[in-house]
Amino acid sequence: MKILFTQDALVNAGAERSHLEILSRFPEEVDVGFVYFYPKHDLKEAYERAGIRLFFLDIPESYHFVLAVRKLVKLIRREKPDLLVSSLWRADIITRIASWITGVPLVGTLVNDSYVPIAWTDKKGIKYKIVYWLDRITAGIPVHWIANAQALADSHVKTLGIDKDKISVVYRGRPVIARTRYSQPRSNVGEDETISKGENFNQKETAFPDSVGIAVTDPEETASPPRRIAVADDVIAKETSSRLPDEAGADEGSAAISRIEQEKSNETASPDSVGIAVTNPIRNFISYGRLLERKGFQDAIRAFAKVLQTYPDCTLTIFGEGPYRNQLETLIQDLNLQKSFFLPGKISSPMELLISNGKEHRTSDIGHPTSFNCFLFPSWYEGFSGALVEAMMAGIPIIASDIPMNLEAVEDQKTALIFPVQDVDALAQKMLWAIENPEEMQILGVYARKVAEKRFDIEKIARQYEDTLVKLAKKQS
Repeated sequence: MKILFTQDALVNAGAERSHLEILSRFPEEVDVGFVYFYPKHDLKEAYERAGIRLFFLDIPESYHFVLAVRKLVKLIRREKPDLLVSSLWRADIITRIASWITGVPLVGTLVNDSYVPIAWTDKKGIKYKIVYWLDRITAGIPVHWIANAQALADSHVKTLGIDKDKISVVYRGRPVIARTRYSQPRSNVGEDETISKGENFNQKETAFPDSVGIAVTDPEETASPPRRIAVADDVIAKETSSRLPDEAGADEGSAAISRIEQEKSNETASPDSVGIAVTNPIRNFISYGRLLERKGFQDAIRAFAKVLQTYPDCTLTIFGEGPYRNQLETLIQDLNLQKSFFLPGKISSPMELLISNGKEHRTSDIGHPTSFNCFLFPSWYEGFSGALVEAMMAGIPIIASDIPMNLEAVEDQKTALIFPVQDVDALAQKMLWAIENPEEMQILGVYARKVAEKRFDIEKIARQYEDTLVKLAKKQS
């Protein structure tokens, strides 16, 4: 079977990285080609190292739809794929028209909630009306859709009139990380004992903000055999095989919690009692992503300014680049945060920062030597965030906004702290609570990692994606 994937460009962003992770795990009998239109090549070498064939159509950095369609149609007729898969708006429109011309069936993808009301507050005028109506009119061309969150599927059923029965949900995945105990330095990974599923997670119920203790429920898990891996150097990965939980339906951690709840123990839980070694207090917050208004980094900065009034030794670092940098820098100046806030730019290996384990970072380009203790994700709207999954896999404590896509990944007071989106005061309160309750935050991080390993292991996600496409190709033939 031959599949051509199309996407706008090869920038180092969520959809592009997710395709790299997934396609590098497809078996050799699936012939994959990846088409990109516009001259941004950040991930080109990573795709090539992964053995993915690339086709660059060299379209000038604007729309030029007629030229792009003509080149893509020519490529399709030469390559004769069984299926097309498109992602992101410009590639979607181009590929839909090419699919209609050539008759090759197309699978569309839903990776962003572009039509949520908050996304259109500043989008006025004829240009955005054309964007929407082009999308809606051509939305009938794909024979099927893959959404990376149920909330995205539901949203596009309403906004684009897509048949809900033609949508499959396949979440974004990330590699399960080879981990040592949290107290071990990164240089010892692979040499020391890894965190095992048999560790004791005994604890008493813990009072979290607005609620009470942790109640862990294991997510459903489907078995998948080990797969070949060919990924970029900036992804920390290992080859894994998954096992079903035992027939009782609980792993050792959940069983331990159930026993403790039954005993109603009044003993105070320490980090060691839940399998976590004592680490530094929570003082250094981290976030990363494209510097866009919708990412909500300005909310994080304003909340951080409030936190500094009580804990002046804290830091906040946001990695990434984008068109909103100037506004963020102005806000930092206005709030006089230059000594505590860092905006270092792009980082090649964000996962390295998340799993630094209380030690100094091995990277040299982060702007300061401190280690990070808590991940902030204040986004206003998203697809299903790969960055959030990465934080879960890393086991770093998480504070995230309550947008629907986030809530499909994390659960308040069980795997993260959740605050109402755009509520700066609420975010500041969660950050303060995290600082004052580091042991409880570590417990949330541990459970987030366990959930991520079971639900978002890239091996399972790649198999689900492949199976969906193979079934569709057979159905179309």
